[in-house]
Amino acid sequence: MKPYPEWLYNEMKQVGVDYTDIKEVQAYDSRMKKLRNIKKETEDIINYVGLTGEQVVLEFGTGTGDLSIEIAKHCRMVYAVDISPVMLEFASKKASSQDINNIKYYHAGFLTYEHLGEPVDVIVSQLALHHLPDFWKLVALKRINAMLKKDGKFFLRDTVYSFEVENYKEFFNTWVSGISEIAGEELASDTKMAIRDEFSTCDWIMEGLIKQAGFTIDTLSYHDGFLAVYVCTKK
Repeated sequence: MKPYPEWLYNEMKQVGVDYTDIKEVQAYDSRMKKLRNIKKETEDIINYVGLTGEQVVLEFGTGTGDLSIEIAKHCRMVYAVDISPVMLEFASKKASSQDINNIKYYHAGFLTYEHLGEPVDVIVSQLALHHLPDFWKLVALKRINAMLKKDGKFFLRDTVYSFEVENYKEFFNTWVSGISEIAGEELASDTKMAIRDEFSTCDWIMEGLIKQAGFTIDTLSYHDGFLAVYVCTKK
């Protein structure tokens, strides 16, 4: 990886759970199954962006690879990007075990990935962009726009706050309590850390950042006050 200027935001640093620890990576899937349905998420993405078998997809924040593996079954090629080399190795082995061979893995992030091939048809990111402060979110979104073909699609699912700010204490307490009941104290602790140390932004800010980066928002939806889904087209 080439050297970057000292002023560039360090997107490689780990916040909270250490996903350079193989034990944490191995535990990630079981944790997520308590909160998410990856197969349903993949079906939704395919329908939202109109994915076809000849298209090329780039995923930022591939994690343990479940989404990239499912998407790879429905397109020509997937570029899977993540800041954790341990995650990438785990994802690669998972893909190989399922005879999926049309995924290329890259150790990088939103600010450091250099796409050397042709512009891609679709870019997907789930629950990763909130790791960047808002200025760097905009930089990342502009870089994403530049990697897409004309009229290319961008699917973003991320932690975005859509509740009334005046009620933040009640909201966060209720959210953490709900996670504890559904998934246990460990994930509740992770949620507290995310609220405190990560950079989830407001709905109106995120919409502005997406538009400023050169996208049209085709559809958007907000869920439970903290989760947002945007389907966008490159202008």
